Amino acid sequence: MKKAVQMAEMTVGQTSPNPSVGCVIVNNGEVVGTGVHLKAGGPHAERHALSMAGELAEGADAYVTLEPCSHTGRTPPCAEALIEAGVKRVFTASDDPDPRVSGRGIQMLRDAGIEVVTNVLKGEADELNRFFFHYIHTQRPYVTLKMATSIDGKTATASGESQWITGPESREDGHRLRRTHDAILTGINTVETDDPSLTVRLPEGGMQPLRVVLDTTLRFPEQARLLQDGGGVRIFTTEQAPADKVTRLREKGASVTVLPSFRIDVPDVLDMLGSEQVQSLLVEGGASIHDSFLRSGLFEQVVHYSAPILIGGEKAPGAAGGSGTASLSGAPRLHRHDVTVLGNDLRIIYRRKEEQ
Repeated sequence: MKKAVQMAEMTVGQTSPNPSVGCVIVNNGEVVGTGVHLKAGGPHAERHALSMAGELAEGADAYVTLEPCSHTGRTPPCAEALIEAGVKRVFTASDDPDPRVSGRGIQMLRDAGIEVVTNVLKGEADELNRFFFHYIHTQRPYVTLKMATSIDGKTATASGESQWITGPESREDGHRLRRTHDAILTGINTVETDDPSLTVRLPEGGMQPLRVVLDTTLRFPEQARLLQDGGGVRIFTTEQAPADKVTRLREKGASVTVLPSFRIDVPDVLDMLGSEQVQSLLVEGGASIHDSFLRSGLFEQVVHYSAPILIGGEKAPGAAGGSGTASLSGAPRLHRHDVTVLGNDLRIIYRRKEEQ
């Protein structure tokens, strides 16, 4: 099962809206088949592993990181494939919360006389698919707030200089973080100030996330880099947006959603993204965007890159702006999930208590 989990880890962020799944088939103590789900619409992990194992799958043990599916979607049921191949035992790690599968895959196997052992390395496997599980339960994307600051919590100097506070190792890790999320969200202030591309730039490549911009009055620059690379761009704006500019941006390839109000509310944005099967959202905004998510309470984890530099200055921006929390009792208390040294920086992952 550990091998199956390790293989599935390599596909995190590349299979959405499907989960990441690994499968290993063992016959007489020898691995005869391995497989992972590579992309939505492609064969599932079990079918890749069964294809590799061939006739050696009969009487073998199958180790799968997620309960085998029991319904016909874009591919036939994997539980059925395991039964037809004649496997003797199936070991699973995570239960599938999808109501089309939940418990049915395991029951189908047991009804066919196959021994099923559940919850093997469940913690490790659940971690792989926490975005997927969250989405299934809430129909909203799992939200990660990304912050890169000095020791004293500054994201730039008072004059606006911000490149680069963190080192190259942290910046590369930030691209890996992008690679695991379906979408990246930022605000119009960041677009105007930094003209970012918000793409994944790694030697091994990876699927490019949807870029989402919150822009109340549609100040979005028509020559912005976000429109130049052919990637997906989603702009949320309001009734304050000029109609002619909405048309021009759409003609340039942007998807522009005009909300029937004079403000953009985080819950509405998450509901709309969720309805489009965006399961994970990385927020790379400035102080005002982070403030919006903090005040709404609609985030699941914070990834904080801390650089050993002191900037100081009352006018130097911090990671979150606005009026902040009025009392400590109202501030969200997070759980420190992981601490990693990246060059001379620290990456600390904080999660809500329920995300431990």
